[in-house]
Amino acid sequence: MIDIPSILSAELGLQAWQVQNALQLLDEGGTLPFIARYRKERTGEMNEIQLRDLFDRFDYLTELEERKQAILNSIAEQGKLTDELRKTIETCLVKTELEDLYLPFKPKRRTRATIAREKGLEPLAQRIRDLNSPDAPHIHLDQEAAPFVSEEHGVMTPQEALKGAADILAEEVAERAGHRAWIREFFVREGAFATTVKDAFPEGTTKFEMYRQFRVPVNQIAAHTMLAMRRGEEEEVLTLELQFDEESILAYLELHEVKTRHAELQRFLQAMLRDAFQRLMRASLIGEVRYEQKQLADAESIRTFEENLRNLLLASPAGMKPTLGVDPGFRTGCKLAVIDATGQLLGYRTIFPHQSERERESAAAAVRTMIAQHEIQLVAVGNGTAGRETEAFLRQALEGVSPMPAVVMISESGASVYSASEVAIEEFPELDLTVRGAVSIGRRLQDPLAELVKIDPKSIGVGQYQHDVDQRLLKKKLEETVEACVNHVGVDLNLASKELLSYVAGITPNLARSIVEHRNRSGAFRSRRQLLDVARFGAKTFEQSAGFLRIRGGDEPLDNTAVHPERYAVVERIAADLNVPLPQITHVPERLQSVNLQGYITSEVGEPTLRDIVAELKKPGRDPRAEFRYASFAEGVNQMSDLKPGMELEGVVTNVANFGAFVDVGVHQDGLVHISQLADRFVNDPKTVVRVGQVVKVRVLEVNEQLRRISLTMRSGQASGQASAPRNRPQQPEQRTFTVDDLKAKFGKGR
Repeated sequence: MIDIPSILSAELGLQAWQVQNALQLLDEGGTLPFIARYRKERTGEMNEIQLRDLFDRFDYLTELEERKQAILNSIAEQGKLTDELRKTIETCLVKTELEDLYLPFKPKRRTRATIAREKGLEPLAQRIRDLNSPDAPHIHLDQEAAPFVSEEHGVMTPQEALKGAADILAEEVAERAGHRAWIREFFVREGAFATTVKDAFPEGTTKFEMYRQFRVPVNQIAAHTMLAMRRGEEEEVLTLELQFDEESILAYLELHEVKTRHAELQRFLQAMLRDAFQRLMRASLIGEVRYEQKQLADAESIRTFEENLRNLLLASPAGMKPTLGVDPGFRTGCKLAVIDATGQLLGYRTIFPHQSERERESAAAAVRTMIAQHEIQLVAVGNGTAGRETEAFLRQALEGVSPMPAVVMISESGASVYSASEVAIEEFPELDLTVRGAVSIGRRLQDPLAELVKIDPKSIGVGQYQHDVDQRLLKKKLEETVEACVNHVGVDLNLASKELLSYVAGITPNLARSIVEHRNRSGAFRSRRQLLDVARFGAKTFEQSAGFLRIRGGDEPLDNTAVHPERYAVVERIAADLNVPLPQITHVPERLQSVNLQGYITSEVGEPTLRDIVAELKKPGRDPRAEFRYASFAEGVNQMSDLKPGMELEGVVTNVANFGAFVDVGVHQDGLVHISQLADRFVNDPKTVVRVGQVVKVRVLEVNEQLRRISLTMRSGQASGQASAPRNRPQQPEQRTFTVDDLKAKFGKGR
């Protein structure tokens, strides 16, 4: 079998020792965040992306090896395993190719070839194989087939015998791994996906209008286009087909399968090859290429979702300050929830500022009272129905209040899902759904990461065709993204919810619940070491998680840093050498500049870890997220009808897709900045220009209230036209037809 570590080393450009050590750490129960952060010496400073690629590829090759063994056993049981076939299977590195090799030996239902063999026609097929040679004597096929006519076997004429022999030969051709691989490659290289809208849908009646007469080369199709076409097909609006030049494929097969110079046998073999392709290869290989392109589209869309989710989770926190969360509404009123500096609910009420002037005055007075009573510093307003109107009311109501709290519009995406979730019900069983929503909105402003981890990422609204992609892979990748974000930022052990704790490296959901129960029962943790008092919290879990947990104002100053407890002794040595008391080591960053790291290197601790330790001591407990900033929506622009072409607005990027970015400009409907409008230069990937949560300046290009579409641009006024849009569209080359001579020249006769 293959040497998996050597393969990984070669494919990923890593040293053999890096691969071996990383896999060993994983086998020992190491989590990816822990290995990346605290075992840099062992891995050669591999980052999380490199480690994840390594572990994913390791899983793939491990599964491949298991499949190989099952296939080898199956073929051996049939008595057909040759040394050459064994070697070919054992060295195979791609699952598709492996299944191609197994295809001729795979148990199958009775086929036309099976029936032909049962009729005793295998010797005739072998005779035709022998005659398919430049040096074979001239023969007449009917004469060769005559001895196989048998009433007993149901072969009544020579033509029936030849037809059965052709079925045997066609199945052999269709199962040749090399042919299948070449045709798949041809489909991708020269084929095109084409769609049409079904006659039942007149022009202008479907959301798939752009695919009414659409064609794109397979090797140029964008992920969102592939997924959109498949969705249209599944909804029975579109017909989707793979177009290609069949004669080129038949010419390729003839080049490799027809050796004879005799016209009669040539015609027989050409007909057999056409049948082999049309009956036995065409549908299955088209299906495989469609599946492969779907997988590629899934992977690209999931990567976009991951990036959007990462930017959303790592959005700037406004800080743990007293906050008023507002879930706005017209008829049912606005739900207000007061959240303290630890995220706890202090009180709530409902106001009705949009029903009458009297109610508006009463609501304004209530808001001012709550602001003063709880010393509110932040006001978070949901951006749903009545959001802009409520924001305007609050700004008016707070005029003259000093200090005036910051009033910020917050995305409500997923808030309703959270409000009805078991998590919210368990925390606030007595509260109405909308009040829970107000609490969540307030907490999102304080710390987006801590609140959003309570919601299924698929409900947050930053995906691209998220319901069309592989759901198992999507779930895995999104969970990995959340885990990476949580451990990157770190978690306050005494404030974190069980949902947030469950994403800390090494901590399971059940263990997170135990930590919170222990905290509620015994009080705040004073040191990381007290975690070992929690039920089922063992030494291995402590090793994996401790460095990502923070304790503010505890007994050990280093517990509020990313320094791992296993390295506290190193910090003690550094403090002693600097003649600085350990509790003061984080307060003298200028003294740390003079530390000679070489003097602290041991067999366990290398320079990478020492660099991290000194960097952390210089800025202990630093939040790696950017400084908080929020968009100021234009006054008087509250509805789509308020928008006019040419308006310049400030907005927040809510989602990034392969074809552009969606921006909230405060009118209850996100506008689209097409990829061609993101910058004055050509943009290949929107993620290189914008990110979810970014505050941007945009200009209105077009408003279509009927279709609820807003077109925006981020280009300068001199370059805001549509001229560059075609550069983002794939070119559609003309179909080419290949002759046998072309194929001989391009691929060689012996390929």
